Amino acid sequence: MATDSIQEQFLELIKENNGIIHKVCHLYCHSTQNRQDLFQEILLQLWKAFPKFRNESKISTWMYRIALNTAISDFRKQQRRIGTVDGALPESAGLYDHDLIEQKERLVVLQRAVNHLSDIEKALVMLYLEEKDYHEMEEVLGIKQANLRVKMSRIKEKLRRQVEQM
Repeated sequence: MATDSIQEQFLELIKENNGIIHKVCHLYCHSTQNRQDLFQEILLQLWKAFPKFRNESKISTWMYRIALNTAISDFRKQQRRIGTVDGALPESAGLYDHDLIEQKERLVVLQRAVNHLSDIEKALVMLYLEEKDYHEMEEVLGIKQANLRVKMSRIKEKLRRQVEQM
């Protein structure tokens, strides 16, 4: 019966926080199939780690840490294989609205620039865009806050240069 309770707690946790997993999957995978595979792998790793969660950090911090570590490991494995990357964003309604088209073009350029970042830089950008504070970023990434601030400043400049070149 205790297992049922743990399973129910885990399923509720995933239901409440699955956006974290989806964001990580979209950041590190470009095809639907790869995103689905990574999503499943992250779920597996979360399930394995769940009994050891001690509430020493926020549940979202714990989930980001596991999701990012899993994605980074998977990303490194993928980099060793030869393949193609489709950097295009999915199409949606409103294609004839000039402002929407312009916004989509800017997002595609930004996405391509982010794709050129290292795996740690991508993770930092995602957490920054999620408006996580540097304390939580430190917990997730295991990098000191002062170093994170320097890295973030350099990443912003790097992205600015890359976007200007595109």
